[in-house]
Amino acid sequence: MKLQNKIVYILLTAFLGYTLLFSGFIYYSISRFSFADFYKRLEIRAIATAKIELEQQKDGNAVQQLRQDYLETLPNENHVILENIDRGDVLQDERLADYSASFLQEILVDSLATYNKQNTFYYGTLYMTPDRREHLVIISAENYFSTHHLAYLRNLIFTSLAIAALLIVLFSIMFSRKIIEPIQNIIKKTKKIGSENLHMRLEVPSSNDSIRELTQTFNDMLNRLETSFETQKNFISNASHELNTPLTSIIGEADVTLSKLREPLEYIESIKAMLEEAEKLQKKTQALLLLAQTGFDGKRQKFGKVRMDQLVLDVKETVEKIQTNSKIVLDFSLLPENPLLLKVLGNEKLLHLAVSNIVLNACKYSDGKAVNIALGVVDNLILVIIKDGGIGIPPDEKEYIFDPYFRASNTKNYEGYGIGLPLARNIVRIHDGELRISSVLSEGTTVQIQLPRGNFVL
Repeated sequence: MKLQNKIVYILLTAFLGYTLLFSGFIYYSISRFSFADFYKRLEIRAIATAKIELEQQKDGNAVQQLRQDYLETLPNENHVILENIDRGDVLQDERLADYSASFLQEILVDSLATYNKQNTFYYGTLYMTPDRREHLVIISAENYFSTHHLAYLRNLIFTSLAIAALLIVLFSIMFSRKIIEPIQNIIKKTKKIGSENLHMRLEVPSSNDSIRELTQTFNDMLNRLETSFETQKNFISNASHELNTPLTSIIGEADVTLSKLREPLEYIESIKAMLEEAEKLQKKTQALLLLAQTGFDGKRQKFGKVRMDQLVLDVKETVEKIQTNSKIVLDFSLLPENPLLLKVLGNEKLLHLAVSNIVLNACKYSDGKAVNIALGVVDNLILVIIKDGGIGIPPDEKEYIFDPYFRASNTKNYEGYGIGLPLARNIVRIHDGELRISSVLSEGTTVQIQLPRGNFVL
C-alpha cells in the first residue's frame, strides 16, 4: 500500500470516527433532553387537569382558562383520574388495566412515575386536594418532538456525515499529496544517484522544515560518501604506486647484485641501497596504516581533556628536535584568562601528530624562515593558526593537496611522502573540527585549525 493511501485512510478514519462520536453525543443529548422536556409538559398538564377536575373553585376555573389559552393539546393526549383512592386495592381498578404494573406500583411508592412505550409517554402522580384526599392522576400523549424533530435531526446528521466524509477525503488527499510530494521527489532523485554520479545533490526546499532537514542530512551523507569514494580511489592508486617504487628498487638492486660474483665492498654498497629503500617502504607503510586508522568516519579513538596551549608548546619542542634549523615563533597574545577555555575533548597523541605534521611542513618549505604559530579562542572555537613564508602552493594544485601521496610540483627538491596534510585533516575531522588552508605561490601558506571547545565546567 502506498504511503499516500495510508495517510488518506488514517486521516479519514480519525476524522470520521471523531465526527461519528460527536454526532452521536449530540443526538443522544438532544433526545434525552426531549424526553425530559416532554415529561415536564405532561407534568404541567397533569397538575392543571387535576386542579380543574378536582378543585371546583374559582382558581380551578382560572387554571382551565389558562390551559385553554396557553397549553395546546398534545397528539393523542389522554388522562385518567381516580378520585379518593385506596392504595391497597387501587391497582384492581379496571381503568388501569392498560398501564404497566411496575409504573403503577412506582406511583404508589414514590408518588411520581414516568415511562414510555414506543412513542407514547406516560406521567403519573398522586394528587392531594385541600381536603386531604388522595387522587391518582395519569396523563399520556404522543411525543411529537421525538417523532418529527429527532427524525429531522437524524436525517440532518446523516447528510452532514456524508458531506463531511466527502470533504475529509478531499482534504486528506490534498494534505497527503502536500506531505508526500517532496518525499516522492527525494525518492526519484535518489534513484538517479549512483557511484558513477555521487556529485549530484538533492534540491533543498525553503519551507518544509522536516523535509529540509531530511534533504540536508541526505546531502551530508552524499558528501561523506563522495569523500570516501574519492579518497579510496586516490588512496589505492597512489598507495600502489608509492609502495611499488621502493619494492621495484629493492628487487632490481638484488637482481643486479646476484647476477655475478662481486667484491665484498660492492655487496655492502648494494645492501645499503636496499636497506635505504626498505626504510622508505617501512615509513610509507606506517604512514599508510596511520592514515587508514584516522580515515573519515574511521576508528574512534579514546578522547579526554586536552589543553591546546600545552600541546602547542610540546609540538614546538618536538619539531625543533627533528629540524634543528627551524625557527618557530609563538603568539599567545589572544589567550583567554580562563585556562579551561583552552581545553578540547580529544585524543592528545593524534592532535599532537596533526599539528606537528603541519608545523614540520611549514618549517621544511620555509628554508629557515620563521614560522608563526598563534593560538586563540573565538566563541566556542579554539583556533590554531600556522603561517610560514615558504614556497606556497600553485593555485591550480590546491584542490589536490588533501589527496594521499600527492605532492605539489614545486616540492621536488624537498623530501616527503604526501601524507602529512591528509593525515592532519582526518585527525581534525574526527575531532569535529575543520582544517582550512590559504596559500600564495612563493609567498607562503597559512593553515588554520578550528576545534570545538570542550563544554567543561568553568
